[in-house]
Amino acid sequence: MSNKTHILLAEDEQMLAEILSDTLTDRGFEVALAYNGEQALQMARADHFDVIVTDVMMPRLDGFSLTRRLRSEGRNVPVLFLTARSATEDVVQGFKVGGNDFLRKPFAIDELIVRVQALAGRMEQAEDSDTEFQIGQYQFDTRNSTLSIGGESIVLAPREAAVLLRLCRQKGATIEAAGLLRELWGDDNFFNLRSLNVYISRLRRHFAADSDVEIISVRGIGYRLVDKRN
Repeated sequence: MSNKTHILLAEDEQMLAEILSDTLTDRGFEVALAYNGEQALQMARADHFDVIVTDVMMPRLDGFSLTRRLRSEGRNVPVLFLTARSATEDVVQGFKVGGNDFLRKPFAIDELIVRVQALAGRMEQAEDSDTEFQIGQYQFDTRNSTLSIGGESIVLAPREAAVLLRLCRQKGATIEAAGLLRELWGDDNFFNLRSLNVYISRLRRHFAADSDVEIISVRGIGYRLVDKRN
């Protein structure tokens, strides 16, 4: 079995799709192409993919609807949206349907590769000795990206887990948002900051069962994970 990252690329602009596929293949990825959302859905059902990269605006089934269908079927493969949209409501909608990241067109291929690698978990493989963190009543297991409390577990999205890992490493200290963005997104632009804010909001909801755990926004700087028990 190949150990290459297996990508499903869904893009209805054939020339762009083929350029991206050829470039990603040359950079060591294994790529399967779909030219509309319905085709992508059937391919995702039939094969295992490490990451799905999908255009938002596609015929037959758009990227948001594709992702909603995948999540309703229990498929948790990370999804990266390619989009010309940048409005906050579009970003929020994408995350609500189960997306993991956004990349705004036009983009540099190196930025796409960094984001795909992050979603596939290849940037974090076994480089840390810390695999479990106690956060209040919660247990965060970095090996399978689960956050557990009272016998129940939540599987975090790859980017959620990466953000939480960095907060855990410096629990009680303020982490600069710009540094998080450069490390995980490759760029600290405003579009990516909105994505980070959505992930922080999701993490706060995950911690709602323990009032002693809080992710505090430090205005103009970043975020701090507070555990009042420790």
